[in-house]
Amino acid sequence: MPTITFSLKDLQHLVGRNLSSEEVSELTHYGKGDLESYDQETDEMKVEFQDTNLPYLWSVEGFARLIKGILEIQKGIPKIKVSKGSYEVIVDRSVHHIRPYISCFAAKGKKIDDYILKQVIQLQEKFCESYGRRRQKVSIGLYSYKRIAFPVHYKAVEPASVEFTPLEFKASMSLKEILAEHPKGKEYAWILEGFEKYPVLIDEKNEVLSFVPIINSNFTGRLEIGDENIFFEATGTDEEAVNLAASIFAYALSDRGFDIYSVEIKGQERKISPSLVPEAVHVKSGQINRLFGVDIKENEIKQLLEKMQYNFKDSKIEVPPYRKDILHPCDIIEDIGIAYGYENIKENQLATYTVGAALKLNEFIDKIREIIVGIGYQEIMSPVLTSKESLYGKMNIEDAGTIEIDDYMSETYSAVRSWITPNLMEVFSKNKHVEFPQKIFEEGIASTRKGEQINEFNRIAIASSHEGANYTEVRQAMDYMMKCLGLHCDYEEAEHGSFIAGRCARAIAKGKKVAYLGDISPEVLARWNLEMPVAAFELNLTELFEMIEKK
Repeated sequence: MPTITFSLKDLQHLVGRNLSSEEVSELTHYGKGDLESYDQETDEMKVEFQDTNLPYLWSVEGFARLIKGILEIQKGIPKIKVSKGSYEVIVDRSVHHIRPYISCFAAKGKKIDDYILKQVIQLQEKFCESYGRRRQKVSIGLYSYKRIAFPVHYKAVEPASVEFTPLEFKASMSLKEILAEHPKGKEYAWILEGFEKYPVLIDEKNEVLSFVPIINSNFTGRLEIGDENIFFEATGTDEEAVNLAASIFAYALSDRGFDIYSVEIKGQERKISPSLVPEAVHVKSGQINRLFGVDIKENEIKQLLEKMQYNFKDSKIEVPPYRKDILHPCDIIEDIGIAYGYENIKENQLATYTVGAALKLNEFIDKIREIIVGIGYQEIMSPVLTSKESLYGKMNIEDAGTIEIDDYMSETYSAVRSWITPNLMEVFSKNKHVEFPQKIFEEGIASTRKGEQINEFNRIAIASSHEGANYTEVRQAMDYMMKCLGLHCDYEEAEHGSFIAGRCARAIAKGKKVAYLGDISPEVLARWNLEMPVAAFELNLTELFEMIEKK
C-alpha cells in the first residue's frame, strides 16, 4: 500500500493550523490511512494509505486538502484558477496505436526548493508505479519549460532515428540503445515490446524532452532546485487516468502557490488541458438513510458532503476532478458515512436468530476429498480464472461454452474455467523438476454458458504422472471412491480429444454419465511440455450428490 513521507510542519502550513501527531493519526482514518511513524528530531512523518483508488492522497498536498475539509477550514470542492496559456502540444497520428492520450499544463510563480522537489517526485513515482501500473497505463514527465521551445510535438519515431542524452547520463544514445543499456530503459522496455516505433516528445527546435514512458532528456527534461516554470505532461493508454494525473498535479502545485496555465492539445481533436470539470452524480436522501438506517436531514447531508470535498445542491452532487473512484452512488454514501462517523450509528437489537451449518453438498464434498487423500493424492488449489488456450487449445478440444472476461488485465486470466483437468496439467508443467510419481487432485467450481444461461457445478479432477501412469490406475481410484459411497460404476468406451483413443472411458452410475477417465494423449502432453505419461479423471460432484440424495 502507498506510504508517503512528509514534514509535520509542512502539513501544518498547508492546512493552516497547528496539529499534533496524535491529531494527524486520527485524521488519517478519514482517508483510510494509518500513521506509521513520527520522528520528532527530523519532523518526518510516514503515513500509509490503504485505498489504492485515491491517488490524490499520495502527496502531503492532497492529504492536507482532505484535512482542511474534515476540519471545515475549506468547504466543498476547492476552487482552482486555470489561466489561459500560450502553450501548444501537437499530437501526431503515429502515437494513436501505441500510447494515444496526453494531458498537459504549465505552472509558474513559485521557486522549487529541495523539499518541494522531493514531494513532487514522490507523488510522481507513487502515481506511476501503482495507479499507472508501472508506467504502462500512465507515465508522468516534469520539465523546466524555460528550456522548451513551443509547440511541443508528440509523435512516434524509428528506434535508431533519434538520439539524445538521457537523464543522469553524459553520452548521447539512440532510443534503441537506451532500452538496451540505460537502467530505466531495461526496467521499462517491456511496455514498448512489439512496437516498431517509439513515442517521444520533441520541441520546435528538435530538442528531445522525453522518450515516453522511459526517460527524460538530461537537458530539457531536468527539473532542478530554483526552477519556477514547470511543464507537466502525462501520457498513457487510458484517457481517464491520464486526465486524472493532470488534475491531481494541478491541484497539488496550486496548493503550493503555483499559478496554473492551460495547454492547447492539437490532434484529431482539439482540447484544452487540464480539464477540471467536476462530474455530477444524483443521490437521493432516501438512499442514504435507507443504507445507514438513520434519518439524516438534507442540510446535514450537505455539511457532510462538503467536509468530504463534494459540492451539493438539489440532490446533485459534484465530485472533485482529482477523484475518479466514484463508480456508484454507494461510493458517495460511504464517504457520507465516514464523515458522519460509523461510531455514531446506533446498533439495532438482534431481530432474528439462526444457527449456521454446513450445506449437505459441502459435507459430501469433504468426504470425497478425504477418500482421495487416503489413496495417496495431494490436494491443490488453483485460480478459477484461466484462459481459453489452457481450457481448450492445449487440451485439444472444442469450446464447451466459456464465460469470458470482457475487460481482462491478463490473457492468462481471461476466462472462467469450465473444467478442472487443465489446472492439474498446468501444475505438472511447472513441477517437472520435482520427484515422481506426482499424484494430485483438485475440487472446486467450474462454470459453463449456454446462451444467456450460466451453469455452475462442483467438480473434482484427479491426475497421476509417472512412468507407469495409465487408465487402470485412475479407474481403480474411481472404483474405490464409488465403493466408499455405496455406488456401482459401469464403463463404456468414449472419445475425447484430451485422451488417447481406445484408452478413454465414460463412467456411468445409476444410468447417468458422471465422468471421463483415461490416458492423456501425447499431443496434449506435448502442448504442456510434459514428458511423463499422465492419467486422469474428472467427475461432476453436484450431479453425483443429487443422485445419492434421490436414492
